[in-house]
Amino acid sequence: MSIKYELSNGFKNFEDFLLNIKEYFLQNSLTIHKARNELKIIEYNNIQTVVKAFKIPNRINQIVYAYFRDSKAKKSYKNSVKLAKLGINTPAAVAYIEFYKKKLFKESFFVSKKVDYCFTIREPLINKELEHRSEIIREFVKFTYSIHKKNVYHKDYSAGNILVIKKDDGTYEFSLVDINRMEFKEIDLNLGLDNFAKLWLDEEDLVLIASTYAKLAKVDEIKAIDILKESDKKLKGFVEFKRRIRGKKY
Repeated sequence: MSIKYELSNGFKNFEDFLLNIKEYFLQNSLTIHKARNELKIIEYNNIQTVVKAFKIPNRINQIVYAYFRDSKAKKSYKNSVKLAKLGINTPAAVAYIEFYKKKLFKESFFVSKKVDYCFTIREPLINKELEHRSEIIREFVKFTYSIHKKNVYHKDYSAGNILVIKKDDGTYEFSLVDINRMEFKEIDLNLGLDNFAKLWLDEEDLVLIASTYAKLAKVDEIKAIDILKESDKKLKGFVEFKRRIRGKKY
């Protein structure tokens, strides 16, 4: 078994934790998410971390990640460092580590510092009675526009991947998670609005988001609404198509 890893500056005293991450992860029961990958909160040196264990890939991808492409753990780490340099909120990167066996990629982990937050952006999108709901959504659009202007495109921009944090002065800020799939490139109006499609918006919020984005971008609001409506329609149609295909298999 061989390993590759990197520790962020300021967390060099986490090396023992990182080298024994599999044991720490196995012994800890505080799972906060478990699907394809699993996330756990683990405290070390009086610092709470979130450890993401990525599922062992199939045989082909074990070769791909060993020789041709960065692993999801490494991309998460590198993207976190890059976002921090751009002044974009994301949980502070602690480290990543990869495990290899017989020269094939196997397990990998990404460790970040735990962030205290109120809820994800899903809450104001589904809870119409939430206090300051419209304000939170508008501030979220401003945040999204600001990261687009910095050429940051989060490819998994779903409601669970944007954390909402209430500041002491009563205003809100946002933090990006699940950041292994990102692109850093120029973002035009169509691509910027398309980034909201995975939020699964209703008509009211679609109009609110598109019109707010249009004002920031200084473009026609009707045009922006039409663009987002089309992106929303395409995604929902695609998801419904996949559901019908799956249904036919049983």
